[in-house]
Amino acid sequence: MIYMDNAATTWPKPKKVIRAVVRCMEEYGGNPGRSGHNMAVKAGQLLLYTREMLCELFRLEDPFQIIFTSNCTDSLNLAIKGSVLPGDHVITTTMEHNSVIRPLMEMKKQGVELTIVKCSSQGLLDPFDIEKAIQSNTKLIVTSHASNVTGTIFPIEAIGRIARNHGIPYLVDAAQTAGVLPINLSDLPVDMMAFPGHKGLLGPQGTGGLYIHPDIQLRSIRQGGTGSQSDSIYQPDFLPDKFETGTMNTPGIAGLGAGVEEIMKEGQSGILAHENRLGKLFLEALSHMKQIKVYGPSDLSKQTGVISINIGDKDSSEVANLLDERYNIAVRGGLHCAPLAHKTIGTFRQGAVRFSYGLFNRLDEVKACIKALEEISRM
Repeated sequence: MIYMDNAATTWPKPKKVIRAVVRCMEEYGGNPGRSGHNMAVKAGQLLLYTREMLCELFRLEDPFQIIFTSNCTDSLNLAIKGSVLPGDHVITTTMEHNSVIRPLMEMKKQGVELTIVKCSSQGLLDPFDIEKAIQSNTKLIVTSHASNVTGTIFPIEAIGRIARNHGIPYLVDAAQTAGVLPINLSDLPVDMMAFPGHKGLLGPQGTGGLYIHPDIQLRSIRQGGTGSQSDSIYQPDFLPDKFETGTMNTPGIAGLGAGVEEIMKEGQSGILAHENRLGKLFLEALSHMKQIKVYGPSDLSKQTGVISINIGDKDSSEVANLLDERYNIAVRGGLHCAPLAHKTIGTFRQGAVRFSYGLFNRLDEVKACIKALEEISRM
């Protein structure tokens, strides 16, 4: 199998990640923070270690600014629904994943105003368009760091400066960038950042996190047991317990910590250089195939490891199925849970065939994909 669906989830997982999950379940699978016995203490230490690894990766000092969640969508729901109330105004863009759009539409039903700023047909965003959309009641700006459809990288530093100048919290969806692009949260004007554990961070599915700037006052949208302040019937008001309700996915978090270790070992600059080599070969070959249309910037400095294409008027899902069944190549066709993004780039009816490569792909696999596309183009 040639796996080109890393934008959905990274595969294969490093052996180190798998071993960390199994070791946790076999040796210290206690419930962190709930008991004083050795297994529970070890589980708690594991959670702290993974927070510290994420802080090292994202250049943070306080590990309790990282909240563990079940995935990036969970993080986005927590951040969005904990930030705004009926009568407030939110700004987002047409390139967002449904993990942003659907929570916002739900809040719109409850009386939140919403402005969706249009991006270019390549998925590019002009930060000035964000500033033009600001109103007196704007309480949140939320954008992707990079599109899951085109890989287009958003100018989050410029957007963040605009948000800070107007005193508006800025939430970034780093689903496609965490672990791949360098992110220095000590310097970036970002107030909250949602990220998955199972994509660029190389961890297991069912893991994710939310960074919360110390100046942000976020409401908790769910309450329950935390293992702390058990004498109180009210949710603790300190981090991370305010948002980490119920039993944690300790084995998954163990794997996430091991995934971050792998990234630190490889070096983000090396990972990015490797992905750029793959992308350069792919885009160069596609530029010579007349029947293939490539979406997005087609500029590796402006996009992540995502290349979406169509072959003439062929249905994207049919092409994806053909790649799977005849060539043993795993890609994703269709709308990629981002209908507004597909309307923006003009592929809402046809969808697109998305190739998303990562750390574990090789040049010969890209060449095999190119050959397969050449053959399908002639069918």
